[in-house]
Amino acid sequence: MAQMRMPSTEDLMSMWQASGLKQKIIFTFLMIAVFRLGAQLPLYGINNAVFANIASGNNIIGFLDLFTGGALGNVSIFALGIGPFITSSIIVQLVSVVIPSLEKLQTEEGEAGRRKLSQYTRIFTVVLAVFQSLVFMIFMRHLPGAIMPGVNHHLFFISSVAVLTAGSMLVMWISELITEKGIGNGGSLIIFVGIISGIPVYAGRTAQMVSHSTSLQLGLLLLLAIFFVTMIFIVIMQEAVRKVIIVNPKRQVGNKVYGGMNSFIPFKLNPGGVMPIIFAVAILLFPSTVLSLISQMNFKNEAAKDFIMNLTHYMSPDGIVYYVLYFLMIVGLTFFYASIMPNMQPKDIAKNLKKYGSSIPGVKPGKPTAEALDKILTKTTFIGAIALGIIALVPSFASYITNIKTLQGIGATSLIIMVGVALDLINQVKTHLLARNYESFLKE
Repeated sequence: MAQMRMPSTEDLMSMWQASGLKQKIIFTFLMIAVFRLGAQLPLYGINNAVFANIASGNNIIGFLDLFTGGALGNVSIFALGIGPFITSSIIVQLVSVVIPSLEKLQTEEGEAGRRKLSQYTRIFTVVLAVFQSLVFMIFMRHLPGAIMPGVNHHLFFISSVAVLTAGSMLVMWISELITEKGIGNGGSLIIFVGIISGIPVYAGRTAQMVSHSTSLQLGLLLLLAIFFVTMIFIVIMQEAVRKVIIVNPKRQVGNKVYGGMNSFIPFKLNPGGVMPIIFAVAILLFPSTVLSLISQMNFKNEAAKDFIMNLTHYMSPDGIVYYVLYFLMIVGLTFFYASIMPNMQPKDIAKNLKKYGSSIPGVKPGKPTAEALDKILTKTTFIGAIALGIIALVPSFASYITNIKTLQGIGATSLIIMVGVALDLINQVKTHLLARNYESFLKE
């Protein structure tokens, strides 16, 4: 039996050069560089220091600033980040399940239908970006010292809304270019880069906080250990699959018999990957951010001010209501993703199995197979959704137990996104290298 030869350094370099992987990675890095440059360019007429002080002391704004890579804290042209595009994608996907015409575009009209849905998503992104820009600039106008002296307030307001909206659309365009011509999912990668860029800031704050306290230093070690264990469970969650055994029929061609080998259908324990987490955060942070910005304004009516403050507290990442909603949304969005993924449709899978004469052992073809697969998928997705929800909460609670709250921004949400995006990148690189390896093997 021939032994499989491990690829040498020369083989890997050859695959790297010939597979087009180098060009994709270079293009991805260039797009990320453009995004990071835009995140540092401030809006004209803004005093960044005033808003930066609020961002550092407000958990919601600080958490949102982490996902924008510091663009929000800098009040840059990319202050809205990828948020409007992510929120728009969520809404369009949810609505497409309810509205038959949109569902038809997604399921029956192939690539042309998906392009139309993408166009609807872009249009709605503009609407959300304009709305968020208006809310943000209304807040900045009421924030003492935020606007530089001598600036025309009306002209500044209109131009800033236009620039923020354009910046959000440019971020969306960059993410789509990365997805199409680079490596990985553009939206996830932009969030990933934003989180990575914020780690030194969080590390510096934490080091300063624990430097004079032995108990806090021990608490930090415990928290980092919990983070490490969480990362291990995240990897397990991302890679775990439920294998459903499939019996394939035998076919006789002349004197030879083909087929008859057992195979399996892999159902991922976490079918949505990092998207349920990203979507849950986007949905929760949208109203929380608006409330947080409104609560910073000067209210003449004390009753209205108290109501806004209480609502902001309940919806902030410090409140139990936020974590309950966060957990429920992760579970619900995991089921939602499982329901819309093409390779996880029990009826379609059962139909294809029957078409090719394959079957699940002990289950009749057709409707019984679809029902059996539906039960398996429901149980698998339920386990994955609950596990993902628990993993998302553990580091946040650990931050409270250890009293190290400076790393709360880099909690399970950020860990899951970072690990998930990193695994996706590794898998895509492997796919490109393996494709090139197979091409070389066929030529030989």
